[in-house]
Amino acid sequence: MRTRLLLVVGAVAVAAALVVLGRPWGTASAREDIPRTPWGEPDLQGIWTNEYDTPLQRSAKYGAREFFTDEERAELDRQRAALLGRDRRVERGTELDVAGAYNSVFMSMKRTGRRTSLIVDPPDGRIPPLTPEAQRLAAEDRAFRVALLRATATCRNKSPACEGGVYDATPSPRRDEVLARYNTARMNRHDGPEDGSLSDRCLSGGIPEFGTAYGGSFRRIVQAPGGITIFYDVGQGQGFQRNIVMNGSPHLPPQVRQWHGDSRGRWDGDTLVIDVANFSPKIDFRGSRENLHLIERWTRIGPNTLEYRVTIEDPTVWTRPWTVVEEFTRQNDKENRIYYEPRCHEGNYGFPSLLLAARLAEKAYAEGRGPHPALMDNATDFVGVEENPLGQ
Repeated sequence: MRTRLLLVVGAVAVAAALVVLGRPWGTASAREDIPRTPWGEPDLQGIWTNEYDTPLQRSAKYGAREFFTDEERAELDRQRAALLGRDRRVERGTELDVAGAYNSVFMSMKRTGRRTSLIVDPPDGRIPPLTPEAQRLAAEDRAFRVALLRATATCRNKSPACEGGVYDATPSPRRDEVLARYNTARMNRHDGPEDGSLSDRCLSGGIPEFGTAYGGSFRRIVQAPGGITIFYDVGQGQGFQRNIVMNGSPHLPPQVRQWHGDSRGRWDGDTLVIDVANFSPKIDFRGSRENLHLIERWTRIGPNTLEYRVTIEDPTVWTRPWTVVEEFTRQNDKENRIYYEPRCHEGNYGFPSLLLAARLAEKAYAEGRGPHPALMDNATDFVGVEENPLGQ
């Protein structure tokens, strides 16, 4: 009886130790060919990137087709390569012409991936429809931003940036209006730092992260017993780091909000599952803010391949959850051993200059030396980047 009791106690102790260490045990999904850390976890460490271009949403012309043919991929590569270096111009001397500081040569060009979209659910590869409330908020936000452009050449020339608006030579009466929600996008006003977009303020990095046209997208995963950290190198210096809590504790209290959310991880066989909640209301992922909820699944499916699957939900924004799948390829640790942390210098140095320029324009107008600031478009994004055949 005593021997049997000791065996039971010993088995429980071993199981508890394995749970603490995070090692999968007693599961059919555990694979012996998966590299493991010295403490028994599947080893996800390294520098990973998506080496192919895949649109987030599927073009409607492909219907429910999940994959391109080899011929289609080759043709898309040919069309996209032809755009490199082209410099589309608009009317000389216009604000839009000056704004065309970039052309497609600045874009990161990768070969077309196999998938017709990163979204795998819904089956049509499209983001689900917005809820009526989300549609209302988006329409109100759009109307306000267009109103600030109404006296500019952008609306006079019927530029796409003024779609839904009308030209009026007088400054908009909404120019001094206070926004109901925290501003995250660009507007034709620089009364204070919060009038700038998150990207202008070097605050654009966040999750879920699906890459950008400029600068690529990398993540470096580091594991230790009881914790995991992921560093993201995205775009033009939008680097950030998130830490995954692995001790089984619950999410932070709902009043505690974080820019990258509160990540709580666990192992499900060989898959790292991360539940992310408690986002700040100052972030914005396609209209979703503090109610954004993610379930991420990271699985090493080969010696140099890491699958990332994330289910995204916010019942206040989308009519149903949706799921994205990406495959990342491991990069050479030796060739990438010297790494300079990306920083968003342009915004940190440039944004105070935008504010100063706005004050100088106001001063010049008050002294009769310049036009009313509302007549100038300082918000419309640059032109000159050619249409991507993979786009929607």
